[in-house]
Amino acid sequence: MKGPLDGVTIVSLEQAIAAPFATRQLADLGARVIKIERPGVGDFARAYDDRAKGLSSHFAWTNRSKESLTLNTKHENANAVLNALLAKADVLVQNLAPGATARIGLDFESLKDRFPGLIVCDISGYGENGPYTEKKAYDLLVQAESGFLSVTGTNDEMVKAGCSIADIAAGMYAYSNILAALIQRRRTCRGVRIDVSMLESMVEWMSFPLYYAYDGASPPPRAGASHATIYPYGPFTANDGKTVILGLQNEREWAKFCQVVLQAPDLVADERFATNASRSKNRDELRSIIDQVFADMDSNQLVARLDAADIANARLNDMHGVWEHPQLKARDRWRVVDSPNGEIPALLPPGGTAFEQRMDPIPSVGQHTDSILAELGFNPADVDNLRTTGGI
Repeated sequence: MKGPLDGVTIVSLEQAIAAPFATRQLADLGARVIKIERPGVGDFARAYDDRAKGLSSHFAWTNRSKESLTLNTKHENANAVLNALLAKADVLVQNLAPGATARIGLDFESLKDRFPGLIVCDISGYGENGPYTEKKAYDLLVQAESGFLSVTGTNDEMVKAGCSIADIAAGMYAYSNILAALIQRRRTCRGVRIDVSMLESMVEWMSFPLYYAYDGASPPPRAGASHATIYPYGPFTANDGKTVILGLQNEREWAKFCQVVLQAPDLVADERFATNASRSKNRDELRSIIDQVFADMDSNQLVARLDAADIANARLNDMHGVWEHPQLKARDRWRVVDSPNGEIPALLPPGGTAFEQRMDPIPSVGQHTDSILAELGFNPADVDNLRTTGGI
């Protein structure tokens, strides 16, 4: 069965992570994604590293199932190519530097009359207006501006997320807004502008600590890998040196934890630990008790006892462990996609559907330039002229 976005064409002036992640998910659903890249070097994320069989790990993740068209958008003939592309497109996505698309006439206001059905999605650091509009925004910088760093890490040191969480947040909101806009266009026959900011995406995800610190209240403390306000909820070490994460959510689980895991039923009624608030307040004392019990068990024994008590738990995996995760294997979540350097594994997108998500190759720089231009009506002489004059 074809994907639900089969027949939808996305043109993307994209780089780095936020926009490529959004458009890759649209491609997963069957959309045709034409990725416009700089002639020669392409998306600068191609050069982040070479860890995925010679490809950048970021690029391999966010760019399968796309067509790559190289185009110098400042070239004198670039508009002819762009206009031909947009005449057939449903969505234009861009996350270029602030103001870049307006300077070349690719902002929504410049396009809406010529292409009334076109959906334009702009992804930026801080949005289209306000004092931060022109500021450059990289993932770590937005983690800082959104307050994420202030609540992440230990009491002594802030720590950034280990993945590009601000880019991912913006990419997810771009993806969902584009899907909503496509549905709306069925009723109105009109395109819209979508303005996604990394800051706003991250602040939405920061709503729990925001409300926790409402009206001048103290914010959640940085608690390492432990939960800032629920305890015990975080990492503990068994006597084989392996880490097990466990979490309690309510008083019923606290009672089971004391009775079955700690085998200390008297702790259930101990006033120091009678509520989550008191357990969190007295977490150092409780931690000492827990550590003494766990020192007599290896990680397998500890997990078995937690499971017997129906206490949520997880082993601490590294990346090698995730590649070999038995649950992902059991659910047949891995596929293989082709790339300029040969086949690499790729995880199926989350969600069970009535169709097989698209898992097509990762393109090389400009791999589809000639075929796309021919499709748009450019003859071989036109293509050669663009190439020799630095247009593609």
